[in-house]
Amino acid sequence: MTVEPYDAVDVIRAKRDGGAVPEKALRWMVDAYTRGYVSDAQMASFAMAIFQRGMERDEIRVLTDAMIASGERMSFASLGKKTVDKHSTGGVGDKITLPLAPLVASFGVAVPQLSGRGLGHTGGTLDKLESIPGWRAALSNEEMFAQMQGDVGAVICAAGSGLAPADKKLYALRDVTGTVEAIPLIASSIMSKKIAEGTDALVLDVKFGSGAFMQDIDRARELARTMVALGTDSGVATTALLTDMNVPLGFAIGNANEVRESVEILAGGGPSDVRELTIALAQEMLSLAGKPDADVEAALDDGRAMDSWKAMIRAQGGDPDAELPTARETHVVTAPTDGVVTRMDALPFGIAAWRLGAGRARAEDPVVFEAGIDLHVKPGDRVDAGQPLFTLSAADEARFPRAIEALEGSWAIGDKAPAAGPIVRERITA
Repeated sequence: MTVEPYDAVDVIRAKRDGGAVPEKALRWMVDAYTRGYVSDAQMASFAMAIFQRGMERDEIRVLTDAMIASGERMSFASLGKKTVDKHSTGGVGDKITLPLAPLVASFGVAVPQLSGRGLGHTGGTLDKLESIPGWRAALSNEEMFAQMQGDVGAVICAAGSGLAPADKKLYALRDVTGTVEAIPLIASSIMSKKIAEGTDALVLDVKFGSGAFMQDIDRARELARTMVALGTDSGVATTALLTDMNVPLGFAIGNANEVRESVEILAGGGPSDVRELTIALAQEMLSLAGKPDADVEAALDDGRAMDSWKAMIRAQGGDPDAELPTARETHVVTAPTDGVVTRMDALPFGIAAWRLGAGRARAEDPVVFEAGIDLHVKPGDRVDAGQPLFTLSAADEARFPRAIEALEGSWAIGDKAPAAGPIVRERITA
């Protein structure tokens, strides 16, 4: 019988009492938990100690590296071209990955976008794309490499189970122990998968505001700096943009309707905020890939990005020209008075879309592709009494009352337009 070199209780106590956990002990803790030697109860206690006491930069680096070491590491060195990825901390109406990946790929840069599914009020990129008939998220490593190496260049697919399995186990535990918000745990979770993926460069879209994971801008900034440091320390060129998620992004919140809006962006149109953020992130990604002078706006306007999109969808079995699902039932909410829209809080709109069927309460739940919300106005727009503000869509009208309940008090009409700030607030580098 193997004698373990450390005791989980000693590691827990070290962090509980505010000390730094020695590197070898921390690596052992992650490995022993992945193997099943350290119990869920012990790791939950350790996670709570991290939540309450925090971690030093070097501890977070070791934790992240230990999570990477629990599984496989991919390498794109054989592709013969630069790889650059983007990660968003999630928000309401955040469909940016859809137009962004093909846009960046249209400049000859490989984009390995390993994405996930939605849970709760934040939508999942894979759920959105699965509303396209025939499109498939599950690709083998060989299929992924072939798609990036060839003319397509971009791939959006599910991450394999071999990447950072320690993170998958710890993530599920954090969700049920009240430790989700701990910055060292968030940062190591995101970055362990991104570093293990093997990309040359990474751009982080770290959101703040009512619809974001981090509602406070100072906490979002701390998370962004922590993740940029982790990427840099691991040899991945990493930058972050701090972006506003107080108002839903674009006009579409859901799955199929967000695909429609993404296609509008690829056609050179679409909502100004979605276009602005897509361009900002594309410029950042291409700069890290050695193409700082790339004219991304031209690629959206002249059809190159759309060509890349269609090639990417077809490569994964989808029909980019197929009709997308549309809802059988709709409910329109209209303005009660004349005035100016002064507020639309993102989080309640995300919760309402989830209740309509666009999201899932449990990982195994299906999503309703046609469910969601289409906004007709945004803060600052003038409206007349009776004018449509937003339309709810669902497969079953029984879902409307709870969605409407979620939206109570989430929007307002007044006399004066609110001050409008830029969507990108800061750029954070190492």
